[in-house]
Amino acid sequence: MFAVIETGGKQYKVQNDDVIFIEKLAAEENSEVNFKVVAVCGDDGLKVGTPYVEGATVTGKVLKNGKAKKITVFTYKPKKNEKRKMGHRQPYTKVQITAVKA
Repeated sequence: MFAVIETGGKQYKVQNDDVIFIEKLAAEENSEVNFKVVAVCGDDGLKVGTPYVEGATVTGKVLKNGKAKKITVFTYKPKKNEKRKMGHRQPYTKVQITAVKA
């Protein structure tokens, strides 16, 4: 059984015991979070919500809040001697899916 969840403006296909990296949530470590279910597939076939599936739940446990590796952002304007070099670290939340219920 798998489900498609929506969080942080993105959709993820998840199953039990999956570990996913999602956009940062306002949740502490070792806390439970619930996700909006867009679609769920089980023994009785695929159910697609409009926009979400009624009665379907996906719960996960927050393992860690952190930041990704640094990327370099370099912008310039040609022939103007204007340049800017910055770094960026995207915050994330590492979540383990504990239950998928249809």
